[in-house]
Amino acid sequence: MDSLTWTLLLGALVLLVIYFVKKYTFWQRRKIPIPDGYWLFLGHMWPVYTVTKSMTDHFEDLYKKCNKHSMYGLYDGFTSALVVREPHLIKTVMQSSFASFQKNGFQVSPKKDPLLATHPFFNSGEVWQNGRKRMTNAFSNARLKNLFAVAIQVSKKQQTFLEMQLKSKDQYEVELKHFFGRFTAEFVANAGLGIEGYSYEDNPPPNSFHSIGLMMFNPNLLSAFITNLAFMKSNIAVFLGIPLLDKRVDKFFRQVVHDNLEFRLKDPSPKYDFFQLMIDQEHAEGEMYEERIVSHALSLFLDGFETSRLTLAYAGLSLAMHPEIQEKLRYEIRTTLAKNDGVLTFEALKELKYMDQVISESQRRYPIGVYLKKVCTNECELVGSDGLSVHVKPGMEVYIPMTPMHHDAEYWSNPEAFDPDRFSEERKQDIEKITFLPFGEGPRMCVGMRMALLLIKSCLATLLNNYKIEMSPKTTVPLKWSKYHFLPEPITGAWVKISKV
Repeated sequence: MDSLTWTLLLGALVLLVIYFVKKYTFWQRRKIPIPDGYWLFLGHMWPVYTVTKSMTDHFEDLYKKCNKHSMYGLYDGFTSALVVREPHLIKTVMQSSFASFQKNGFQVSPKKDPLLATHPFFNSGEVWQNGRKRMTNAFSNARLKNLFAVAIQVSKKQQTFLEMQLKSKDQYEVELKHFFGRFTAEFVANAGLGIEGYSYEDNPPPNSFHSIGLMMFNPNLLSAFITNLAFMKSNIAVFLGIPLLDKRVDKFFRQVVHDNLEFRLKDPSPKYDFFQLMIDQEHAEGEMYEERIVSHALSLFLDGFETSRLTLAYAGLSLAMHPEIQEKLRYEIRTTLAKNDGVLTFEALKELKYMDQVISESQRRYPIGVYLKKVCTNECELVGSDGLSVHVKPGMEVYIPMTPMHHDAEYWSNPEAFDPDRFSEERKQDIEKITFLPFGEGPRMCVGMRMALLLIKSCLATLLNNYKIEMSPKTTVPLKWSKYHFLPEPITGAWVKISKV
């Protein structure tokens, strides 16, 4: 090579070195602490991208490394992201300066994932507002009463299923995610689409809602890498055209909605489910856009199936680990039922205060969301109590560490202990605001929260009234988290034994 070529190569190398130095000294130049242990190209997130460590464990470790600071920086590939630790900073991001952080840090390709592209979680601005308005209308108090009636019907299916399992044996050993997944899948099918979900068949058919749910949330090494990439670096996933939704799931929901629409055109009898609400809203806007209805049906399934079954699984597992708490909760359930002629009513469900405490403590001890990611849309200054400050510019990612905060001894005494009394009327006033975020906070708080709690409480009340849950030796305690799942799931599963009381 001639001297000119060598000069150009040397110049390119120098520019490349300058680029890397600039990228990987971003936080140091701003005097913001960073955790040690990051790799070139992958930054601090290399254990997640290489699927060598669970998302839950990794974020907890990073959080602990910077436990003396109000905020800290991360390098995620070539992206410089900020993690806010102090409650008042989190409140600024999620509430008081929402206009500057209204966008979630996740996106999907409208071409590759058209059904997910209209989900409120992946949108901001007017599209988000319209989607959230539609979902909010679905969870009015009157509609929640209709949903409660469906939850009771699904509870009866669950009891029939259990009776069959216990017909010839004293105990039914089962993995709780799979067990409660039947309930949440059937609930969404019945309440959301007004159809049979076939989730309580001994061997659910491939087109059962439970089977579809397991297909979506049962990853292997390749799908784990794709999911982590899609959520951690969604802009790259979109650029590469990597779909987040399995084509089989896309096809399933399109077919279900199409068949249901055709049936309802022929059947004029009134319907009061979520699906009918979506149809009525389409009519009110002067058009019938089938794909939008499919998208909303999928949204309801995504929101109602996975997070609810995991919450139920961890609540059930916690009760199995602590039989004295389970017995106290069973006493409350039976006392409440006795006051209502043995019937669980919509109003009676509200009386189960200790159950509220158990669910909240389960959500604190075993959070479903590891973190939230926001993207700055308007310039904002974040200042910590320790004097650290960052001038956040549009495009910068800001992380909210949900799981680490739920386990922080600074906010929770003996955080490893399972103690529902933390959320009693006497003690919950002492909980620092914004340190408990099971459903998020602020304008983007989970719109389906009331439905989820109704579903969870109905399921637990009818189950514990007649059955008890005990630990199975198949479950390893303390729980260790799978590195293949984006949401926290135990490596050994959540196995228990269910028997009649």
